[in-house]
Amino acid sequence: MTANTPSHDDWPQIKTVGLAGILVTFSPVLSEPANRAAIAFRAAVKDQDWTEIEESNSTLVSAFFRIDLAAHRPEPLVERLRDLLGTQNWLDAPLPDGRTLWRVPTLFGTDRAPQLQEAADMAGRSVNEAITDLSTTTMRALTIGFAPGQPYLGTLPDHWEIPRLSQITPRVPAGALVTAVRQFCLFPYDTPTGWRHVGQTGFLSFRPWADEPFVLRAGDEMIFDPVSETEFAKIEASVKDGLGGAQREAIP
Repeated sequence: MTANTPSHDDWPQIKTVGLAGILVTFSPVLSEPANRAAIAFRAAVKDQDWTEIEESNSTLVSAFFRIDLAAHRPEPLVERLRDLLGTQNWLDAPLPDGRTLWRVPTLFGTDRAPQLQEAADMAGRSVNEAITDLSTTTMRALTIGFAPGQPYLGTLPDHWEIPRLSQITPRVPAGALVTAVRQFCLFPYDTPTGWRHVGQTGFLSFRPWADEPFVLRAGDEMIFDPVSETEFAKIEASVKDGLGGAQREAIP
């Protein structure tokens, strides 16, 4: 450990964010325990129903609580957050109830997801081995952001620590499954990206016309089941709800 590297004892950290709110961060880098802590702690604070908190969200390793700090002194709120942090080891905390597992039919490779071969080569895998990795790893929604309803999903095995592209792909379509740095993004609409396009789904995580526009919550899980081009074409032709034939089940 270098002199500039925070020690384990330095975390979690509580900081104000201007007058916008308070951020609780569990680690300087992404890890499964830090993400677990961020999701679990945010849920625990929400259960406290503190009137000062207008809304909250969790990021990869942090929980943010939006509070008007011009109207509420931060010190008492920081102390309450610190007291709650001291009630348990949040890195080992159970994830909150009410999470969902989604199984999403996915077409890997072909001209619909043309960067699978390149990604597989970088991961040191054959295309078939890559599809096995990408379709059998249960991926947690680590956080929702960047675009409305868009999940960052993780994490893949170590050999999928592949870099982002050196140049941006100008457009991948809605439902594109892209990968970099052991994660997936699943895009709710057409977008540019610096991640490699390895799979195509019909799953839209943001459906503004629906009663429940945001499909996913941080802590939900996803499995991307491989289907053939013929099966995928049938789903595209027959399924119009924006879920792309995905099946959902409650996580016990």
